[in-house]
Amino acid sequence: MKIAVFSDTHGRSAGMAGAVAETRPDALVHCGDGCRDVQSVLREFPRLPIYQVAGNCDYDPALPLTLTVELSGLRILIAHGHSCGVRGGSLDRLAYAAEEAGARLALYGHTHRARVDLLGGVTALNPGSAGMGAEPSWCLLTVTPGGEFTWEFKKI
Repeated sequence: MKIAVFSDTHGRSAGMAGAVAETRPDALVHCGDGCRDVQSVLREFPRLPIYQVAGNCDYDPALPLTLTVELSGLRILIAHGHSCGVRGGSLDRLAYAAEEAGARLALYGHTHRARVDLLGGVTALNPGSAGMGAEPSWCLLTVTPGGEFTWEFKKI
């Protein structure tokens, strides 16, 4: 299963839409701050499953701050990260939330920097900002039917 992971589009959805058109993922995750931008992808790909959470710049009360999903046998916690204090550099609260949810992977945004960290049994992955910065980025996550996963950071 291919999952396109985006965050922090901040009103700049063209790169996200182009990446989805090019890679044709099985699902899309948006980690907040620009969740309205997902609508442009939905218009072109109405059957694409989309999982999204609210960021600190999203004002949709229907969106959760965190979401736990299971895709192809992998349990994933999705968060923007602002409520877990990720900007301060510590991912401990995010990793703890993932452990509490039974997730091995935590997807988050907020810092606008692509990175991956292993914290105990949790992999914390930030796709970077798909809409801002000198090098906008996103992540292509590949999950096997048994729940094993690999990732590749990509430039917009």
